[in-house]
Formats: sequence, structure tokens, C-alpha cells
Amino acid sequence: MNPIAALIQKLNNASLWEKEMTFERNAFLKEKGRIDTNLYLVTEGSLRIFVMDAHEEHTIRFGYTNNLIASLDSFLNEQPSDFYIQALKKTKVKSISKKKYKAFIESSSEHSALWLQVLENFVLQQMERERDILTSSPLERYQRVLKRSPQLFQEIPNKYIASYLRMTPETLSRIKKS
Repeated sequence: MNPIAALIQKLNNASLWEKEMTFERNAFLKEKGRIDTNLYLVTEGSLRIFVMDAHEEHTIRFGYTNNLIASLDSFLNEQPSDFYIQALKKTKVKSISKKKYKAFIESSSEHSALWLQVLENFVLQQMERERDILTSSPLERYQRVLKRSPQLFQEIPNKYIASYLRMTPETLSRIKKS
């Protein structure tokens, strides 16, 4: 079992989720400038994490059913974040506060090791993504994401996938047709 699935299973078994929330399409779970120290489990729907510059939005990450999602910088440092988290369709999430989550993680060496494994996997994924964006062609980026996360193409609209892959929607459309 992958570390995230194992962590979710342990959180579910311990009944640690504090709230359940529903977000309509395009609603924000988190907006720029806010502190958010919750960890979320997507139980239905899909979300995206993005930042904005003066000209456009840049999609950083997605969350869909049975994924954990957070404004990780704010979760870790308890400071305001530039990230937005937005529902891409009607989405349901469960949340746990950092305080309750931290107590759970610190309650056993097994939990601590699992959290470390989740964070290590996340760092490696981010490094791979950065390398792809800097050194790979649009076709190579598309093929890697398709291989790694085929579910993404069923859950997420193409314009957000294109933003995530750092290409125009037209380029993504051409690649998918070829």
C-alpha cells in the first residue's frame, strides 16, 4: 500500500476527521493571504492548488477522490500563503487540524515514519516536476503525467492540466490528438 493510502486508512480507522465540508464548483477552500493549517481528505470531486502572477494562474497541484491536500507551506509554517485551493467541480472534503494531526503523528514511531515517507515522496514528486518543466518537451511532460496519473485526465479539465504542464490548452489538445 502506498504511504498516502496507508496514512488515510490510519486516520479513518482512528476517526480523527473533525469536519466535513462541501464546496460548489469554483468555490475556494483557501485564498491567497490566509493561513490554513488543516489537512484535507478529498472524498468526492476535485480541487486544484494554484498561484497567480500579474498575468496568469499557474496550477501547482491537483487533489481528487482519496487524495490528501493542503496549503502545505501554511500547514507547516503557520504563515499566510500565496496559494489558492479551488474546487473544480462540486467537492466534498474532510478536515483535520494541524494540532490534532500532529498529536496523531507523534503518538507512535510508526505514524511518524509514515508521515516522513509521505513528505519524502512529495519532495521527490516536486523535484521530478521541476526537472520536467525545465528540461522536457511538452510531449515528454504530457507522457510522464499520463503514465504517472492517468486518472488526472478523467477528473480535471484540460485547461488546468495545460496550466499544470506549463503549456497552452491548444498545445495540449494537439499533443492529445497526435
